[in-house]
Amino acid sequence: MAATTVVETTSAERARRVSEAIHSGEMEGLHVDAATVADAEEYIVGDIGSDELVARVRARYVPC
Repeated sequence: MAATTVVETTSAERARRVSEAIHSGEMEGLHVDAATVADAEEYIVGDIGSDELVARVRARYVPC
């Protein structure tokens, strides 16, 4: 079993990462919907982790 490293980040760092991800998507012509922004806000304040954020976005956008 692989070891997992947990890296703590500040809300400012998480906000910066989200902002960069949204900007990158917009530069590619994508639109981030309100549900994804709400999930990102939960990530920024620390209510969910990055794994949960990614899982929610994939469930919303990636076809089964």
